[in-house]
Amino acid sequence: MVVGVSVFELHLPGSRSLKQKRKVVKGLVDRIHRRFRVSIAETGHQDLHQRAEISIAAVARSPSEGQRLMDSIRDLIDTEAEAMLTYWQPEMLEELR
Repeated sequence: MVVGVSVFELHLPGSRSLKQKRKVVKGLVDRIHRRFRVSIAETGHQDLHQRAEISIAAVARSPSEGQRLMDSIRDLIDTEAEAMLTYWQPEMLEELR
């Protein structure tokens, strides 16, 4: 068993208010959670209109399964028209025995 964690940052060029930003970020977070059943939350840049930091944690059976999951999540993020991925740092933490 491994735990996959990732922190990623988004640039939201069309966002002119925190309300617009929340709409985009909440929609993306909800889609990722529904599709992949991972723990996900906005974790930074809450006071900025055009930047967002989101963190993800997930449990997988193997490092390769965890990496495939993170790759699938990144693919979904890349399809978001209103946000551009500017930073992506996935990491697999292996179980200690």
